[in-house]
Amino acid sequence: MFRSTRDGGVTVRLSGGEATLLRSLVVPVMKLLTDPERPSPPSEAAAPDESADLFADLERQFGSPDEPAPELPADPVVARLLPDAYQDDPEKAGEFRKYTESSLRESKKYFAQTLLETLPADGGKVRLTGDQARDWLRALNDIRLMFGVRLEVTEDFDEQLAALDPQDPRLAAFEVYGWLGAVQESLVRALDR
Repeated sequence: MFRSTRDGGVTVRLSGGEATLLRSLVVPVMKLLTDPERPSPPSEAAAPDESADLFADLERQFGSPDEPAPELPADPVVARLLPDAYQDDPEKAGEFRKYTESSLRESKKYFAQTLLETLPADGGKVRLTGDQARDWLRALNDIRLMFGVRLEVTEDFDEQLAALDPQDPRLAAFEVYGWLGAVQESLVRALDR
């Protein structure tokens, strides 16, 4: 699928259906990462002469030290996309989440947006720089995480897929999950050359 280029980037040719599928899968990930209760930090820091109080600016961007730490998201997909840094220590995990979650959400949305912006709506040849390709890789990973959680995929994916009845409504979703894995692996191999 993906081929490396001399300048460190990659190219791939996607059908219109493949492009539509990727677009339709990345948008829900972006929506899951948008949390109205936890607004994003400002995208650009204020210039020094625009702000008289550096600490007030930092509190607006990162929250107050007295503010309670956010809990692990209730949605299992969001919890998988934004996992706890300290599995065995909820207090440390919450404190870490308090200072990193909003920037992690924004980074993941940025990777998804890169995929959307570089993917022709009707398919065709896609040419990515090395940085864009790595953003695609991260976005594809998040799409697969979403699918994996929703489908309850285990390490025995091939056996799970083989055991599905041809009439099982989940069959198409399992096949898409497998296809995404192949796309992701192809991209990794192209970047590794």
